[in-house]
Amino acid sequence: MEDAGGALDIRQILAILPHRYPFLLVDRIVSMEEGKRAVGIKNVTFNEPFFQGHFPGNPIMPGVLIVEAMAQVGAVLLLRGVPDRDAKLVYFAGIDRAKFRRPVTPGDQVRFEVTVLKVRSRSARLRGEAFVDGVLVAEAELFSSMVDRDGTPQAQVEVP
Repeated sequence: MEDAGGALDIRQILAILPHRYPFLLVDRIVSMEEGKRAVGIKNVTFNEPFFQGHFPGNPIMPGVLIVEAMAQVGAVLLLRGVPDRDAKLVYFAGIDRAKFRRPVTPGDQVRFEVTVLKVRSRSARLRGEAFVDGVLVAEAELFSSMVDRDGTPQAQVEVP
């Protein structure tokens, strides 16, 4: 059950996002201000399938997966208030200003803070930041487009 602060457990996330193992990269939404901001958590364990090859003997979470997890928190934020969200997907339309400041390794808990910068029709621009132990490890601006699950765009992608 959702609490007053907008927290969502894994069952509620699964009801919003179509992603499944091994590509669901968000374990919990700890707070959400609908339409404005969401904070999500990813517990990084050595059992993650990507650690087998990235890198043997020096496991590091790939930066693209950090950005993907950030985007999934953003997708929960964007889809949460959509009445027919079961018929929608949120696609990446672009990534700007991505920076990776520190490696993420097994045992880390990544806290993703995603804020809506702009929403137009069926597109959005978000700012995402990833923290481990309060230290900024990655950041990016994400552009997205909402589409029908059959792949038909709802509107032109507007990348401000």
